[in-house]
Amino acid sequence: MTFALSHAAPGQDLTLDDRLVIQDLLSPSDDCRGDDGADVIAGLTRQPKALPPKYFYDHLGSHLFEQITTLPEYYLTRTETAILQAHSGDIADRVGPCDLMEVGSGSSTKTRYLLTALAQAGYPLSYQPVDVSGAMLKTTADQLLVEYPRLRIQGLVATYEAALAYPRPASGYPRLIAFIGSTLGNLDPEQCHALLDRITSAMEPGDYFLLGVDLVKDIDVLERAYNDSQGVTAAFNLNMLQHLNWRFGGNFDLGRFRHRAEFNPWASQIEIYLDSLESQRVHLEQLDLGVTFSRGEPLLSEISRKFDLASLTASLTAVGLPVQQVFMDDQDWFALLLCRRVAAP
Repeated sequence: MTFALSHAAPGQDLTLDDRLVIQDLLSPSDDCRGDDGADVIAGLTRQPKALPPKYFYDHLGSHLFEQITTLPEYYLTRTETAILQAHSGDIADRVGPCDLMEVGSGSSTKTRYLLTALAQAGYPLSYQPVDVSGAMLKTTADQLLVEYPRLRIQGLVATYEAALAYPRPASGYPRLIAFIGSTLGNLDPEQCHALLDRITSAMEPGDYFLLGVDLVKDIDVLERAYNDSQGVTAAFNLNMLQHLNWRFGGNFDLGRFRHRAEFNPWASQIEIYLDSLESQRVHLEQLDLGVTFSRGEPLLSEISRKFDLASLTASLTAVGLPVQQVFMDDQDWFALLLCRRVAAP
């Protein structure tokens, strides 16, 4: 179904029902609340062992991640926020009236700078947040509708793939797809290329793409960001095992694993592990799965790639998304890249 925008005339009030539509596009296998654990079985029976980062995010995991974003060592969130605060007006001026889509919207905290800039420019406000958490999407949408009285929202409870394949708004404006929060860094090179291809396919010539990425920098700065002094990141990482215990009837003993995060310079990425402190066997009852860990064996829980600006710019150009403008902080730690879709290469 196409979401058609019909903007109210000046002075005409819009009701809440007029301004909010939420579409649930998730199938049971898309959501870890309803899946069969096939990805857990695959990850724990492969060598080396690895798990999908989606299992970080139960209720406690989401709370711990919010804490992480406020830690002094974790520069990523506050640095990107500062860039958006300083340059959202420039982005709005460059893009003009648009339909804003955000892939992985979460609480839309940083997106508010873009919405405010677009509102101050006098443009109609159309926002299409995409998140796998329907509860988060609804809560955030309700808040935004109060903060921006002329805002219209079509929320998509969906994976990236489903959302990007969904019909675009029929307003006639260019689309601005925002993928901020350095989330691209959680994908390996093959996954990254596949996602950029999907994004390009969802765009028409003249549409814009806003990408937030963390850049290569001093290794000590990088490693401290994922090994904070308060141990919040360690608790977040270990909670993945507790989530598996609850979800699949597991008996992981969190005291028998430790958090480790280190920079791999050859892959240019932070790698986050759960290391087994001893030889042990773990059982996941609902998956009928027994897993043996040797002493010191690592379980990869996440990667966070750090990008070289020149190489990333070349990759974006190669998929038909040449960079129009780059916005950075004073230390050149983080970058927002504004790209514009051209004809297929």
